[in-house]
Amino acid sequence: MKYLITGATGGLGGHILDYFIAKVPFSDFAASSSSPSNRSLFESRGVNFRHLDYEDPTTLNTSLNDVENLLFISTNANVVDVEKVMRQHGNVVDAARQANVKHVWYTSLPFGGLTNDSIVSVQQAHLATERMLQESGLTFTCIREGIYTEGFPLFLNWYPETTNITLPADGEIAFTSRLELAECTARLMLHGGFENMTILLTAGETITAKELVHVINETTGRHVELQYVSPEEFVRESELHDKGGKSRVFFEVLASLWKAAACGELCTTSGLMREILGRDPMTPRDAVRQLLVEDRDHTWHQMYASR
Repeated sequence: MKYLITGATGGLGGHILDYFIAKVPFSDFAASSSSPSNRSLFESRGVNFRHLDYEDPTTLNTSLNDVENLLFISTNANVVDVEKVMRQHGNVVDAARQANVKHVWYTSLPFGGLTNDSIVSVQQAHLATERMLQESGLTFTCIREGIYTEGFPLFLNWYPETTNITLPADGEIAFTSRLELAECTARLMLHGGFENMTILLTAGETITAKELVHVINETTGRHVELQYVSPEEFVRESELHDKGGKSRVFFEVLASLWKAAACGELCTTSGLMREILGRDPMTPRDAVRQLLVEDRDHTWHQMYASR
């Protein structure tokens, strides 16, 4: 099997799978899911299916047998639980080594750009996984994927009915289209190269929260206002009044993300995405504007604790 795509029921993995379906012979790739019940979702489209659960080494050993290129999408486990993430990722790396996978393509996060000194807690498990791959003897490429533009409501904690946004800080963020990230990642895998490297995929521009609010108002005719408060007040008031029922820990993490953005951890851009796509990736402004033109009430599933 030339390619195995993990996380194929998720957003990034699902779009990557769509690209493979359109461009690659079906005999060359397979999709995986941690749930065996998802088999029919793929086989109904003619896609080979393998049951792969990051928590279950037995499924990993079976699924990775004869795989040449593994798309290793980071776990959807609670990123605050670094120990759980590390256990699951360690299982994948161990199984890939035992199966002699020829190339592991790992989707990481972009905090700190191409440096390894991010202060953000959610980046730590990714940095540790990158180190695992570096020490494993496997051929790998760590792809630090830009922050999804589609998830901008989460960063602002903005709901369609929100008229006042409160944040603990502001900073430049290179928001990047998830659809274009998927296309770029798929092209990377199919073209090959970048062996034993860490690379960064982002849009060519950045945007601040203040500018995001302006785009929301300009595009939808709303009159949303933005104000800044202390991190402590942000966490306290957000937890108390959040419409999505998110926890205090969530807002503590969000406050840390904005602190990192204010320190410049998300302002690094890279021209690699343009090189691979053969065109300029969408700017954050254009991408947000397009999302809101298509749906003026655009939201993000992680806005709601129950989804």
